[in-house]
Amino acid sequence: MAFDTADTILIVRVGYLAYRPGVEIIDGAVLCGLLSNVNVTMAQSESGSGVAFGTSEETRLVLRNLDTFVEQEVVPIAAELGETLTNPRLGHEPNGRLTDEVLDAIGRVRQKSADAGYYAMNMPTDVGGEDVSAVTWYRANKHLANSDVPLSNEVLAGPAGPKPLLAGAEGEQVEQYLEPAMRAEKTTAFAQTEPGAGSDSPNMSTRAEKDGDEWVMNGTKQWITNAPYADFVQVFARTTPKEEAGRHGGITCFIVEDDEFEVGSLNNAVGAVGRQAELRLDDVRVPDDRVLGDVDAAFYDAMGFLGLGRLEIGAHAIGSAEWLLDRATEFANDREAFGRSIGDFQSISHKIARGRATVYAADAAGLRCAWTLDGGDAAITESSILKWFATKVFWDVADDVVQVHGSGGLAEDNPFMDRLHQARIFRIVEGTDEIQLNTIASQYGL
Repeated sequence: MAFDTADTILIVRVGYLAYRPGVEIIDGAVLCGLLSNVNVTMAQSESGSGVAFGTSEETRLVLRNLDTFVEQEVVPIAAELGETLTNPRLGHEPNGRLTDEVLDAIGRVRQKSADAGYYAMNMPTDVGGEDVSAVTWYRANKHLANSDVPLSNEVLAGPAGPKPLLAGAEGEQVEQYLEPAMRAEKTTAFAQTEPGAGSDSPNMSTRAEKDGDEWVMNGTKQWITNAPYADFVQVFARTTPKEEAGRHGGITCFIVEDDEFEVGSLNNAVGAVGRQAELRLDDVRVPDDRVLGDVDAAFYDAMGFLGLGRLEIGAHAIGSAEWLLDRATEFANDREAFGRSIGDFQSISHKIARGRATVYAADAAGLRCAWTLDGGDAAITESSILKWFATKVFWDVADDVVQVHGSGGLAEDNPFMDRLHQARIFRIVEGTDEIQLNTIASQYGL
């Protein structure tokens, strides 16, 4: 099979699946043979010299492939479930837990994405990722957030998937936890927040004491995303008192399997019902070989990856805000009142214009943050600015778009309130608005 540049063949890089409309998926091995027949010129990396806001060839091809992947693989799965995915009364058990049907669909999307090379493509190549740039990862997350296809938000690894902390797995941890997570065969959770320690996480009460070649863990975690469904959880516990190790020292991360902890009550946040839960550890014994990273150093390890998490939240916020503004523009042009389209009224057009301007600025902040990460910097300032600003913009846009749609914006068969709920959650997770502002202030000498 031969292709030339006139064919609509979308190639990302060896290891991805390529898609061509009208033909079946092309295997990565076949793709190797096609590379000599297709002239692909890669644009200069966004992390190179200077600042470029254009989309590189790598990123452009990833985004085009993702669109085809969603259309060919995600849409059919979503169609099988229909309203079950969009009606909260159908997709949840009475206690808020996601139904097995929904969980199965989520798992299928994640595994198909992993097979295609997208799911954890930001992870290093030596652990099975594609090591795409932070700019590409940012744009890909934003692109999928700007979609109305149910389950499209499961294509790229979120809190249930592998993150850089897990990439530090060693020995048998690689085969048992990292590799299955990369293939989306297992899911995980990041258990740091507690009932009495959210933003003040170093003040955690969970303890782990050494007993021979095991650690005995006791404590309670709360608001842990994917806790009800995780195959294993990365649990943070204090292993050395603050008086000896300091406030940020003395914290260790352990891999705890799903049959070793108890899932307590579900934390059914509006907009994320069934996604988070309490996690109880009562004299849980964990072998020494399940320490992830170095003993007493987990807090520093986790803080080193905060920039990536905030970049992802910012991307989701901006992509969702863009989608909302598109819907508001369509509605404002179509809806008539007092003899003309409501978009002719400044009270409506200015809401949309303000949204466009602030989303534009937030996207620039997102690209700046991603560019900084690609340069090897922790991007503490940039990620805090992005997370605070992008989520606030998302919230303001979502609120205005609901207002533009009037009573229709409140209807559960429209997605606008769902996005508004999501926007409110984003202002809490991965560091509250107040924590971001504290960080920004401290970075600028206050």
